[in-house]
Amino acid sequence: MRELRGRAAVVLAFLGVVLVLAGAVWRYGYVQGLDQLAARGQADLALAGDRLVGQLQRYRDLAVVLADHPDVRAELEGSATNTEAVLLEVADKSAALDIAVLDRQGRVRAAAKGSLARELGQERFVQRALRGALGWGHGPGLPLTPRAFYQAAPVFDDAGKVMGAVLVVTDLNGIDYNWRGTNPAAFFTDAQGIVYISNRSELLFWQRPESGEGLSPPAAETPEFSITWPGGHEIWHLGWGPYLPQEALHMTRMLPVIGMRGEVLLDVAQARRLAWSQSAAVAALCLAFGSLLFLAAERRRALAEANMKLEGRVAARTVALRDTNAQLLREARDREKAQAALQQAQADLVQAGKLSALGQMSAGISHELNQPLMAIRSFAENAVQFMERDKPERAAENLARISDMARRMGRIIQNLRAFARQDSTTRERVDLGAALHSALELTQTHVREAGVEMEYAPADGPLWVRGGEVRLSQVFVNLITNAVDAMAASDIKVLRVDVDQSEVITVNFRDTGPGIEMPDKVFDPFYTTKSVGPTGGMGLGLSISYGIVQSFGGQIRGSNLKSGGAWFRVTLERAATQTEAA
Repeated sequence: MRELRGRAAVVLAFLGVVLVLAGAVWRYGYVQGLDQLAARGQADLALAGDRLVGQLQRYRDLAVVLADHPDVRAELEGSATNTEAVLLEVADKSAALDIAVLDRQGRVRAAAKGSLARELGQERFVQRALRGALGWGHGPGLPLTPRAFYQAAPVFDDAGKVMGAVLVVTDLNGIDYNWRGTNPAAFFTDAQGIVYISNRSELLFWQRPESGEGLSPPAAETPEFSITWPGGHEIWHLGWGPYLPQEALHMTRMLPVIGMRGEVLLDVAQARRLAWSQSAAVAALCLAFGSLLFLAAERRRALAEANMKLEGRVAARTVALRDTNAQLLREARDREKAQAALQQAQADLVQAGKLSALGQMSAGISHELNQPLMAIRSFAENAVQFMERDKPERAAENLARISDMARRMGRIIQNLRAFARQDSTTRERVDLGAALHSALELTQTHVREAGVEMEYAPADGPLWVRGGEVRLSQVFVNLITNAVDAMAASDIKVLRVDVDQSEVITVNFRDTGPGIEMPDKVFDPFYTTKSVGPTGGMGLGLSISYGIVQSFGGQIRGSNLKSGGAWFRVTLERAATQTEAA
C-alpha cells in the first residue's frame, strides 16, 4: 500500500509539472501571437490613417487653390458678381458639403449653399486662417451636420496681408461610408475621445471616459467589458454584438495632421488557437515521454520480480514478456502520434509567420503609390484650369497623362504583388534615360515647390540596362523625393543627377542637405529621419528600392559627401543594344 501511494504521488507531481509547463508555453505562444498581431495591426492602422488623411487633405488643397481664385479676391474687395455660382460649381464637382468666403472678421461674404452660420469668427480654425495659417476643425458646433470637417485657408492681398479666408466643409458620412464592414474594426477619435469616423456604424459618437477604463458602451443594454494587459498588450474583452470581436487587441496611432487619433481592434482568437495548439503539443510530448519513463520503470520492476521467480515460473515470465512487448508497440504508436501533432503545430507556426509578413508588406502600398497619385492630382488640377481657360487641347494632354499614370499605378501594384510572393521578376532591356525622365517628370512639381535647383544633363543617346521600367523609375522617384525633403532646411538647395559610363553604368544623386545620420541603417525597413507631417514617411522607400535594385542584379549605396550632403549611387548591369543582340 505504501509503495502504491508513493507511485501515485510521483504521477500527480509529474502531471502538475506538465500542467505548469503547458501553461507557460501557452502564455509564451499567446504573447508571441499578440506581438505578430500587433505588428500587422500597426501596418493596418497606418494604412487606414494615411487613407483618411489623404481623403481629407484633398479638401485642404481645394481651399488653398480657391484662396488664389480671382473671384474670391474680388468678393472680399467688394467687386464680385457671381462668386456664389463659382463656389457652387466647385462644391458640386468636388463633392464638398459647402464652400464659403469669409472676411477679415470671420463673417460669411459668399457661400455655395448658404448652410453655414453668418458669424464664424469665434471658431478656432477660422481664427487660425485669419492669422495667415491653414486651419482645420471637426465635430459639432456648426449647423451643417454633426460629422463635418472644416478646412480654412487664408486669402492674401497684393501686400501679403490677410484679407479673408476660404472655408471648405467636408461631410465625414461620405468618407467612411465605403469603409463599412471592412476588417479589422477601426475608428478615429478626437481629443475628447469621441468617435467621429469608423468602419463600424455602431461605434460612431461613442466617447472614451477620462478614467481610462475603456470605451463607454453607447446604450444601457450594451454589456460592460474589461481590459487585461498580457505581455504589455492592451486586450479588450467585449460583448457588443457579432460585428466586433469578443476579445480584441487595442492599438492606437496619433494623426496630428488632422487632429485625431486612429484606433484599431484586432481579433485575438487566432493567437489563442495557436497558443492552445502549442501548449497541447508540448503537453502531449511531455506525457508521452513521462509515460515511457513510467513504463520503463514498471518494466524494470516487473523484470526484477520475474528474475526472483525465474526458476519456478518460466512460463509465467514468457507471458509477461509477451505482454510487455505489446505494451511497447502501443507506446511507439502513441509517440508517433505525438510527433505528428508537433510537426503540424510547427507548420501552423510557419504559416502564421508568412501571413504576418504579408500584412506588414501591405503598409508599403501607400508609399509606392504616393508619387503617381500626386502626379494625377496635379494633372487633374491643370486640366480643370485649362478647361476654364478654354484650352481643351491642353486639358486633353493632361487627361492622357492621368491615364498613363493610372496604367503605371497598375504596373506598380502588380510588381508589389510579385514582391510579396517573393517571385522572381523578369529583367528586360530598359532605356535608363527614359526611366530617369519619367522620374523627373513625376517629381518636377515637388522639386519646384520645394525651391530645389535640379542639375541634370541627359545623355545623347539611349543607355540600355537590365531592369524594369516602372520599378526603376520608382527607385529614382524615391531617391529624388528623399533628397528634396532632406534639403527642406538647407540654405542652398541643389540636387545633381549624373550618369557615369566608365565601366558599369552608375546613376549618382548628390544633394546639399544635412547628409545621412546612420549610413549603415539607411536601407533597413521602417528606418526614417523624417518627422510626422505632409512629407513624413514610414521608412519603407529605401528598403523597397534596395530590393528592387538587387532584383535587377545591381547595387545601391548611400554615403555622405565630404563637402556636406548625401550621395546615393545606383549601379546597374548593361544590356545589349539592338545591334549587339542581332
